[in-house]
Order: sequence, then structure tokens, then C-alpha cells
Amino acid sequence: MNVELNLPFPYDFDRALDRLAGTPVNAVDLSHRLVRVPMEEGNLVTVRATGTLLDPRFVIEGLIDEKQLAHIKWIFHFEEPLDGIAAHFAQTDLAPIFKEHIGTPLVRSFSLYGELMKSIIHQQLNMKFANTLLMRFVEAYGFQQEGVWRYPEPQRIAAVTVEELREMQFSTRKAEYTIGLSQAIASGDLDLESMRLKSDEEVTAELVAYRGVGPWTAQGFLMFGLGRPNLFPTADIGLQNALKALWKIDRKPTQEEIRARFPEWSPYLSYAALYLWRSIEKPVIK
Repeated sequence: MNVELNLPFPYDFDRALDRLAGTPVNAVDLSHRLVRVPMEEGNLVTVRATGTLLDPRFVIEGLIDEKQLAHIKWIFHFEEPLDGIAAHFAQTDLAPIFKEHIGTPLVRSFSLYGELMKSIIHQQLNMKFANTLLMRFVEAYGFQQEGVWRYPEPQRIAAVTVEELREMQFSTRKAEYTIGLSQAIASGDLDLESMRLKSDEEVTAELVAYRGVGPWTAQGFLMFGLGRPNLFPTADIGLQNALKALWKIDRKPTQEEIRARFPEWSPYLSYAALYLWRSIEKPVIK
């Protein structure tokens, strides 16, 4: 099943691809303006841009059914007009970056388990080594399907030893967190799919009960795994630096100063964070 899709609002797919390319597990082809998405049902879906930022058009290929189409639309934020979100920020202090980076979508993760594993692996590492470690993990325990990598199954990681992961340069604690979370998911004690129907507070409380998951990791999972629209990690150094530049102050703002803006930015705090991150990002070069 193939579908052609036109969006009635600006959408910067090229920049979305660039962000996705920052995670090497993702099968992104920047030159052909496409990404191949591994679906839970076992097939691969290709999303390819054929239009422009102001006239966004796409061809979606390899779908099994309408349910998968709806999921692809949800992943790529095709279902909610981005210009309405931009209009919300037009009278706020974030208006300049929403105008400059028009059409930036909040793209959700292709795998909830993969998002959680990526978050654990990336903790307290620079981006280059974090991605190296992530690919070692995926290549050792996941599998490749027609050139597209899939994250390993939780059951597979539940059975590995700390020593195996240590050989890949995992720290002992990171290895324990990775295995412990996978064991909880494999046993059914931690049901990631059920979190789609739970509140932000419920999801956070459930996740932080496990070793290795703090508020920052839980917020990232909510934003990029579940696509929740109203979260802002005030402790994030990148966001603090972006606001320092935007507000033209000689120091990073305090978390209290950032929270004072929440009434203006809500109910789209996640988009405030996304556009602030984008304002300081450099494109991925491949």
C-alpha cells in the first residue's frame, strides 16, 4: 500500500531527516530525502519527500494498512498543523526562533524500547562515543533487515550478562540498568505500550522506579517516545545555553527563571524545547 500525502502547513522534512540522521540506527538517506521506518508488524515503510518546506508533499511506501498509515502520520507529526503551534508562540519571547525555524516537527521515535535503551546508553557520554556504543549494542544483539537496523528484543538483552556489555565499554552501572530494564520489560512488569494511555505523571512515576531512569530520562521518553507536547527539561544545558543566547544575557538562566515562562509557552512546552535545541544545532554532515 502506497500513499501520496500533501500537508496544508509548512513542514521542514529535510531538517527532520537531519535530526534523525544524528542517530546512526536510523536508516536516513539525505540525498534522496527519505527515511526507512522499521514497523512493529515486521515490514519496512519508506517516507520520502517530494515537495518543499512551504509545499510539503510525501510518498509513503510499503504500508500494510490504514492503521500503519495513522502511526506514520503520528510519528512524523503529519496529523497536527504546525502553523497553529507557531501562532501560539507569535506573541512570546520565542517568536524569533519559531519564525526562523518554521515547520520544525517533533518526530517521535520508531521504537519505544529503542528510545529507552538509547537514552540509557547516551547518559553522561559525549554524542560521538554515545552513538558508537549504541551501534555496538544494536549490531551485537539486534538485526538488519534489508539494510535497516532493528533494535534487539528485550528478551534478548534480558539474558545477556554485565560482563558482555562491559566488553563493549559499557560501564558496570550502565550495563546493569540496560539489563534490568530489559528484564522488567521482557517479564511484563514494565509495559511500555500501555504508557500511551497514561498521564505524564503516571509514566514518570512508573519509569523512575527503575534504576538508571531519572527525571531527565523519563522526560525524554515522554517527549520523543510518546510525543507528549507539554514537557520542558529545565536542567538541560543545551536549552539553558539556547535561552542565554536568545535572551542576550551573560549567564545561563536559572531553572526558576525558565519555569516563570511556562504559562506563556504552555501547552506546547515540548515544542519550545525543540525549537530552542534547533536554534543551537549544527546540521549533520554525511
